[in-house]
Amino acid sequence: MSDLSRSGQGFLAGSLIGTLGGLIGLGGAEFRLPVLVALFRLGTLEAVILNKAMSLVVVSAALLFRGGAISPDLLAPHLHVVLNLLAGSLVGAWWAAGHAIRLPRHWLDRIVMLLMLGLALVMLAEAWSGRHAGSPAPLLEPGALRLLAGVLAGLLIGMVAALLGVAGGELLIPTIVLLYGLDTKVAGSLSLMVSLPTMIVGFVRYARAQAFAVLRQERPLMRGMAAGSVLGAALGGLLLGAVPTAWLTTLIGALLLVSAVKTFQHAR
Repeated sequence: MSDLSRSGQGFLAGSLIGTLGGLIGLGGAEFRLPVLVALFRLGTLEAVILNKAMSLVVVSAALLFRGGAISPDLLAPHLHVVLNLLAGSLVGAWWAAGHAIRLPRHWLDRIVMLLMLGLALVMLAEAWSGRHAGSPAPLLEPGALRLLAGVLAGLLIGMVAALLGVAGGELLIPTIVLLYGLDTKVAGSLSLMVSLPTMIVGFVRYARAQAFAVLRQERPLMRGMAAGSVLGAALGGLLLGAVPTAWLTTLIGALLLVSAVKTFQHAR
């Protein structure tokens, strides 16, 4: 397959995935990973590294897009939430990426499959939990216990983000809403502020792996899919509300369940 053809296919796939993700407020990295493995025939570790590189581009663009919609003055009072989660997510991302490099490929396949299954179940649960209905009361009052819970939550989210090459928004947003009792829109912007440094840490850690060469080998695919993902995310954001979020999230969660099993159960 020529570089131009691979780039074109990447752009088309990225656009579709980005649009679906944008419709439910995600970057779409959760859906790019099985596509990279199943459609473009990348190894699991190579696909995770490529997915993380594209997630960095998409999250950076999302931060710029949201900057005009949500004032920094609205986010400033909640920076302690970002710092609390980062205290755990940076450690989790560094640790998980380091172990992913050394894991036998069949074990990495199994772990990725289980994490994607878990992520799909989280999406299905959130679809009907009323997460988008408003801001609930925080689970814990400010204090040492909430700080500890934030660090532990960040640690787990950082590990998942590093192992799947995702931004982790599907886990970060409900964590911020439930643990700290913040509005969903504010939580979306804060999650991006946590995601970006967390992904950078995992990305730097992956640079030590031989599989990091995939960024050079698959440059046309990465450029095409990243461009399509950004365009699709912007389009999906404009169409937000056109389809009932609960229905769409349920459909995508079910598709993610099926694709996780079919893709990574027999991945090589």
